[in-house]
Amino acid sequence: MSLKLYDLAGAKDDCRFSPPCWQVKMALKHKGLDAKEIPWRFTEKEAIAFSGQGKVPVLVDGDKTVIDSWEIVRYLETNYADHPSLFGEKNSESNALFIKFWCVQTITPIILRIILLDLYQHLHEKDKVYFRESREKFLGMTLEEFATPNDATITALRTALSPLREVLKRQPYLGGDSHYFVDYIVFAPFQWARVVSPIQLLAPDDPIYAWRDRLLDAFNGYARNSFGYSV
Repeated sequence: MSLKLYDLAGAKDDCRFSPPCWQVKMALKHKGLDAKEIPWRFTEKEAIAFSGQGKVPVLVDGDKTVIDSWEIVRYLETNYADHPSLFGEKNSESNALFIKFWCVQTITPIILRIILLDLYQHLHEKDKVYFRESREKFLGMTLEEFATPNDATITALRTALSPLREVLKRQPYLGGDSHYFVDYIVFAPFQWARVVSPIQLLAPDDPIYAWRDRLLDAFNGYARNSFGYSV
């Protein structure tokens, strides 16, 4: 197996929660590619020093190293062009880029407020000090002050998801009749939440819930069978 993916893990090796890593893992499955998924923690910078930076995902393909989830996906699309396309029709890559930034700037921050303390509890002990210090410096407050795992925040999330909901009332996937990378971008934060938190973010009668279920079952249940809560 020439493909290797360094993938963020929690206290347990099978607790894999990073949204960017999940984007790449779903993209690899879409392409029909197998990669050795190597567990990595925040404080294990030396393990990926060869990549010239300190974050995952990191994809190693033979003698080629690719960093950043978006660049990895573009690499897979270009270098494995004979495998199923991640973007589908023309201009779909540009549309996916828009969804990426909508998700990162609007959806992910709300989910973080809901699941942050659960996420912290799932971290490896050696990562907890680093995580708390770095995140509290960025947030300008303690994790406990930032976290708001309550009904009001869940309602805010469901309201922010309205554009996604309207699309999914009309078609089964963001990609249309089939799922593409644009779907995996938005799916990844929900999988992040599912891996670390028992809090139910979506109502069972929400079209987004059904869409997430379809993606959990994709690729022979790859995401559903991973470590996580039944929410």
